[in-house]
Amino acid sequence: MDNNSYLVPANAKKGTLILNIFRPFDAILFGSGLLISLILLAIVPSTNTLIVIVCCLPVAITGFLVLPIPHYHNVLTAIQSVIAFYSNRRMYVWKGWCFYERFINEQSKSK
Repeated sequence: MDNNSYLVPANAKKGTLILNIFRPFDAILFGSGLLISLILLAIVPSTNTLIVIVCCLPVAITGFLVLPIPHYHNVLTAIQSVIAFYSNRRMYVWKGWCFYERFINEQSKSK
């Protein structure tokens, strides 16, 4: 192994996150959902259980979005990846064996 290479630990990115879990955007998103729910609970008279559940929906939705899941950072990034996968048109250019053969022939002719 040469002296210029090094190994990056698997948890190197976690040190840049808030509480090793949240990005700053995730914390702001969850905080805004929590703030909206607290304001709704303070303003809306809570005589009915259904009204309390509706008032707590913003914190529940934002909490679900920032919930960590395997292979993605959280549910929000998984949803963003799915949307990007199905909305962006991709073009796969297949060059085939003849491209490789022509490239090899051109290299051998130039020598």
